[in-house]
Amino acid sequence: MLPWKRLIRPLAALLLASAVTVVPATTAEAADTADTADAPRWGSPRSSAAESGGGWNDYSCKPSRAHPRPVVLVHGTLANSVDNWLGLAPYLVNRGYCVYSLDYGQLPGVAFFNGLGPIDKSAEQLDAFVDKVLAATGAAEADLVGHSQGGMMPRYYLKFLGGAAEVNALVGIAPSNHGTNLGGLTELLKYFPGVGDLLSSSTPALADQVVGSPFMTKLNAGGDTVPGVTYTVLATKYDEVVTPYRSQFLNGPNVRNILIQDLCAADLSEHAAIGLIDRIAFHEVANALDPAHATPTTCLSVVG
Repeated sequence: MLPWKRLIRPLAALLLASAVTVVPATTAEAADTADTADAPRWGSPRSSAAESGGGWNDYSCKPSRAHPRPVVLVHGTLANSVDNWLGLAPYLVNRGYCVYSLDYGQLPGVAFFNGLGPIDKSAEQLDAFVDKVLAATGAAEADLVGHSQGGMMPRYYLKFLGGAAEVNALVGIAPSNHGTNLGGLTELLKYFPGVGDLLSSSTPALADQVVGSPFMTKLNAGGDTVPGVTYTVLATKYDEVVTPYRSQFLNGPNVRNILIQDLCAADLSEHAAIGLIDRIAFHEVANALDPAHATPTTCLSVVG
């Protein structure tokens, strides 16, 4: 990938951070109905668009004996509960899983682009959503699959919000587990006074994911994992967002770290594609959810 292309997504994030600081309050009021007017500034509840169809978020679904745990999909930064999962959700539904996805980390007046609020508050939203899914399905535990921030944020829920008692497995696809330097872009922040404060105040999730942030320090203090949960990390060496890519890997028991190119050297997926369309990665997700029936993942898995 050409160097200038590596900067597109990080620069887009910075531009979004700038844009939300000038969104008039009246815009938020016009976009949200009266029932959300009294909601908290960060993470105001909104229904998932996927609830209306698409084969997932079907609350009448009952887990089967073959797949006894519902799967909760956790989108990434600047994504949402539908678009992030147009590939993986049907893939899992077609294999007999009860699949659910949530929206989290919403900003006032910013539609469509979620996962931007404080990550600890987003973890609280995930906690509530998992409770809802378990109540609806009657399952004792869920499995979580997340992309980017969505592969890392659940670790806060597992570690600090009691999630380990409700979760069997966490699969992170290109997760920002130890933060990112955005290909070195964050090193430039010190030369632009005020930009760091802009990120923290307007798009907290971006600031939380910078290497060495207070959030990252708290999340990873005392170890990456918690007992009772199995962890799988799927990374691509072409990742241009969570960099360096090996920072995505976890240390601890019950961890499997996978570089997708070790399974198929011809896989050229970068940060977005590995979560959106990469059926080689999807095959490994299925293996992680049902390790007793795992099958080898190869380049031919794209047609599986």
